[in-house]
Amino acid sequence: MSDDVLSKDFDKAAVKRATIRDMKALKIYKKQYDRIIDIYADLVAQYNRLNEEFADGGYQVESETAQGGSKKSPMVATLETLRKDILAYSDRLCLNPKSLETVTIEKNEASKLSSLMNRK
Repeated sequence: MSDDVLSKDFDKAAVKRATIRDMKALKIYKKQYDRIIDIYADLVAQYNRLNEEFADGGYQVESETAQGGSKKSPMVATLETLRKDILAYSDRLCLNPKSLETVTIEKNEASKLSSLMNRK
């Protein structure tokens, strides 16, 4: 996915458009993937929005417990979960180098007989 979408865009529709554009460029897009793309776009939009809030909040990594100790802030935990989910969906959609290595792109090649008949 384009870096500009991951870093700035909070709009699910924009993330979806960019994802489809990227998948078409990789020749792996099919209309049947739209439902999973919707979920992926929603996760990326949520992540972008929460990451912006995290930055605005001064990147507070820990929060205090009732006992006076500290623990990982809920925002950090949520961002970590979203990152894992985004990675899982990007694997399914073949949007990262590791998952793309395992994809076989379908080629619409004509049969030998068909190509011989079309020569005339």
